Amino acid sequence: MMTNVEAVGPCKAALLYGRRSRGAVASVALLAMLAAGCGGDGEGGPPPAEPPGIFADMGDPSPLATAEQLAAFERGRAVGMRRFAPADGLGPDFNVTACTACHEKPVLGGAAGRYRNFLLVRAVLNDGSSINEGVNGVQPQFTLGPGGRRPTDSGTNLEVTRNPIPFFGVGLLAEVPESEILKRQDANDADGDGISGRANFDRGFVGRFGRKAQTVSIEGFIRGPLFNHLGITTDPLSDRLKAMLPVPSAVPESSSLSQLLFVRAAHAQVAAPEEPLKDNDGVPDPEMSEQDLFDLVSFAMLLAPPRPDPPTAETLAGSQRFEQLGCTACHVRELQGPHGPLPAYSDLLLHDMGPELADGIVMGLASGSEFRTQPLWGVGAVAPYLHDGRADTLDDAIRMHGGEAAASRDAYVALGPAEQEEVIAFLDSLGGAKQRSEGLLPPGAPIPPVGVLGGPAAPLTAAEKKLFLRGREVFDRDISLAKGLGRNFNGDSCRACHFLPVIGGSGPADVDVSRQGHLEDGVFTAPATGTMAPRDSTSGTRPPIDPSSNTFETRQTPPIFGLGFLESIPEADILANQDCRNPDPTAISGCAHILPSGQLGRLGWKANVPNLAEFARDGLSNECGVTVPPVPGRSFGALTDSDGVPDPEIGEDDIDALVFFMQQLAPPPGRSRDPEAEAEGKTLFGQVGCTGCHVTDFVAPGGITAYTDLLLHQVAPDGSPGIADGSAGPLQIRTPPLWGISLTPPYMHDGRSFSIEDAIARHDGEAAHSRDAYESLTAEDKANLLAFLASL
Repeated sequence: MMTNVEAVGPCKAALLYGRRSRGAVASVALLAMLAAGCGGDGEGGPPPAEPPGIFADMGDPSPLATAEQLAAFERGRAVGMRRFAPADGLGPDFNVTACTACHEKPVLGGAAGRYRNFLLVRAVLNDGSSINEGVNGVQPQFTLGPGGRRPTDSGTNLEVTRNPIPFFGVGLLAEVPESEILKRQDANDADGDGISGRANFDRGFVGRFGRKAQTVSIEGFIRGPLFNHLGITTDPLSDRLKAMLPVPSAVPESSSLSQLLFVRAAHAQVAAPEEPLKDNDGVPDPEMSEQDLFDLVSFAMLLAPPRPDPPTAETLAGSQRFEQLGCTACHVRELQGPHGPLPAYSDLLLHDMGPELADGIVMGLASGSEFRTQPLWGVGAVAPYLHDGRADTLDDAIRMHGGEAAASRDAYVALGPAEQEEVIAFLDSLGGAKQRSEGLLPPGAPIPPVGVLGGPAAPLTAAEKKLFLRGREVFDRDISLAKGLGRNFNGDSCRACHFLPVIGGSGPADVDVSRQGHLEDGVFTAPATGTMAPRDSTSGTRPPIDPSSNTFETRQTPPIFGLGFLESIPEADILANQDCRNPDPTAISGCAHILPSGQLGRLGWKANVPNLAEFARDGLSNECGVTVPPVPGRSFGALTDSDGVPDPEIGEDDIDALVFFMQQLAPPPGRSRDPEAEAEGKTLFGQVGCTGCHVTDFVAPGGITAYTDLLLHQVAPDGSPGIADGSAGPLQIRTPPLWGISLTPPYMHDGRSFSIEDAIARHDGEAAHSRDAYESLTAEDKANLLAFLASL
């Protein structure tokens, strides 16, 4: 079989490898090729081996890292994965609960789908200037206060969307000398090529991070979002720790002392903002320790750029066309750093992208239409594209370029399809292609074993395994604009909300959905468009709420594990537990939710969905804005919409596979750690009355008890606000299953209990007696009961 180098000729391969190699190593490789006979005929010599240096798989640390730095990298990875709760300082307003929420694709440190877009808001004055609203211009979606939904800041008249930026290789970009960036400035287009390019500045230093190159230091680029998006306060790193941040463990011999000093200075620059950050949530500031911040910054600095693919005839042709189109005027092939040429394909300068991409946001010297040239290493694995994620594909992104990039865009559009594919193939070759996923599962992820979380409840035949995998793919994959992602949406996949601790699980508080309505004198009125208050919009602004709504409530994502068993429970067995007409207001009643179709509701926080087939259709339409095909006997889901994508936007075969996958997901297995304490806790669980609602009647194969009656109960005090759904009143909530409870925080229907203890304390109404009985237990008995719950 012909090798890549045999296909393109060793001399062209040497040129390509030379551009991707480190300093002197690149020159040696190229000279060796020439000495071996490279000339016009392209013959002679073996291909050069990729030199040791800067590249690694996405998410892996730099090969240059020392043992000490690798230890900090791993600690920082853990901080990046940590989910913060109010006790840790989360909030009071927030967008996400963890760094990995926005930097998850295809691995920690990457980008994210559209469901992780966030909003910048401004108040634009009559003179065209603007002032920040919200937290440093960021509009939080959630609050820990009443209702859970953070209102849009008053006075806002400009909202724009931002899609998260990947961190791969940022430590190397921090080392690039300012002179290397500034030498490419042409602010007034003196050479007349239509490309200007100018630097942005942060406290006198050349900015290089952020969509507007508004930040100079990685520490600042981390401290700001921690505060803006999580409400987590930090102090600047001390000079001692700044001096310990990762610096090159090996530098080319040609590096000058001034380069090395610059590297240390670049790492030691003061974070933006320079002062300690504080808030008033009752948790002592700083809420993240200096050591954790150091580790997190070290993790980001040490994330390696992705290893580029070996060249092929197609990618070499695409590389040449990329240059001929003029793309390298901004996406320059190399920036010189202490390790030699860095193939980031960015000049890190601001360019005017014209009215086509302008967002009106001014940051430093960056105007409302200027953006930093985005580095392209690993670009093929981090869709969607552009500052607001408006582009599904690289082809879309190129076609949406404007302003200084208009000529290159037009030249690309004028190419034939095969030539355009060469350009895209070249871009895809810039690293990370083998890790690219349509969702979050890595390519080729196997089916977990039977009975394990994320795996099937029973053995599958070969045909069933194929259907399970197809259904999991539908569940996991991101829904693009071209595939019908709704104008207003909460998630761009099923997995967007159901991914903890594995695909098919629950979701953190930062993917809660909001419900709305008008509540007056105990009478609830739903908006004409329904109670959903969507979080995101493809228009780039926050979807409006119904003007009549005065009541809001978040909805915590329930796990899907074991729902196939719950939908199989005979209806008569569920109805046998209801006592809806019990006149005692303090007694446990339990009401079945009979739907207008006459079916028994058993899924969802209001028991408003009868089975998983309707659950899938409802979620696809209400959460993702996707239209579904008409099916006899099915009433959930939208059949049409007005987004321009032909309806239905998903086929019946895909829905059938999706439903099969969900039906087969096993309930969580037990997790016993202290059998004696758990046995005592189980007895206490019954004695305090918890089994009045969390009944022990329904036991899945394998002996796993669901601990739910699937009935509606009032567990909030009278007079509380709430959202009605059908015949389920504002304060009625379906009893959730308890299997896997320790793995699926936060808790309660509104997701505002971040511990099991807090969830118990918030029980009221029909559960008040059980709550009081629990509170009267000794500390040892409480610990045993909690141990029992954790074992489920």
